Amino acid sequence: MASATLTLDAVMNVLRSFQDPETKRDFASLGWFKDLKVQNGVVSLKLTLKPHLFQNRLDIENQIKKDLFEKCGATSVELKVEADMSKIKSGTADKTGIPGIKHIIAVSSGKGGVGKSTVASNLAVALAKNGHAVGLLDTDVYGPNIPTMMGTRDIPMSKQDEKRGEMIIPIEAYGVKVMSMGLLTKGDQPLVWRGPMLHSVVSQFLLKVEWGNLDYLVIDMPPGTGDVQLSLTQLVPVSGTVVVTTPQEVAMQDVRKAILMFEKVGVPVLGIVENMSYFTCDSCSKKHEIFGSGGGQILSEKYRTKLLARLPLNSAVRDAGDQGAPIVVREPESEHALAFLSLAQAVDQEVKIRSHQSGTESGAPVVEIGAF
Repeated sequence: MASATLTLDAVMNVLRSFQDPETKRDFASLGWFKDLKVQNGVVSLKLTLKPHLFQNRLDIENQIKKDLFEKCGATSVELKVEADMSKIKSGTADKTGIPGIKHIIAVSSGKGGVGKSTVASNLAVALAKNGHAVGLLDTDVYGPNIPTMMGTRDIPMSKQDEKRGEMIIPIEAYGVKVMSMGLLTKGDQPLVWRGPMLHSVVSQFLLKVEWGNLDYLVIDMPPGTGDVQLSLTQLVPVSGTVVVTTPQEVAMQDVRKAILMFEKVGVPVLGIVENMSYFTCDSCSKKHEIFGSGGGQILSEKYRTKLLARLPLNSAVRDAGDQGAPIVVREPESEHALAFLSLAQAVDQEVKIRSHQSGTESGAPVVEIGAF
């Protein structure tokens, strides 16, 4: 049974106690609470937070619920918390580019286990082999695999800059400047961090690393659509994202969410990479579509973007990453290395065309093993 103290006035008094530290005004007067209903002991409402507070959404949500239970006598609280993307959608007024970096490319998936880091590392090295100055930033803080795949465990040094203060010097591997949390932690030591700390480390890696002059900064994103993705879109203008998937529906469910998230924050999708598209039998040379077929094509058609590549499931690519030498380095003349080099060309072409003609199709061909 609902408490007699559960009134609309009592609920509003609780909601007015939450204040925005930037404006010094309470959430209610700012109009951040919507669709408030108080009925039969149930309080239901929606809260839209600005990006600088969205990082703390779990703490804010828990405190609101606690106060409504304890101070108002609510028997149930249905609270939906969303991010206010209106400022981000309107342009890049709050974003500043990183000095010396022409283009930032996010390699995303929405789901773990689809080979995103393999694509990111090989794409970065392939871009470098194609003559570009490239950096590779690993923002998968909880599972940083890039140091292993790039064959380096060196600890980054730092230097003092008169204007920017202390700057981290990235490690260089295969002609690519590399930065990762995996270079700063020991062995298998896990990181147990909440949103604000993730935002801080992404900011440090973007703005406090001495990247120098780069044509491309390739960012290996963590799975999902959470804090790191939001922080990236808040901090810097992103030229576009390359979305990695496998063909089956289970992978594409999460990839669709990732695509819609990037569209919502105004980051263009450069194209789809369908990884593990098929396996070619050594004895019969027959292609086996272990994870289904056509998923990448379906996504590219649905979201009107490019199918940039169809890459096979192959032990040589996996082994190269495990051994710390991407396939474009380890077997540079192999079909798989050539596929990544062609993918790099397609991404470069798409970025340049979008930079000059927003929304114009590039006509970049799909890269498939066996097409050479």
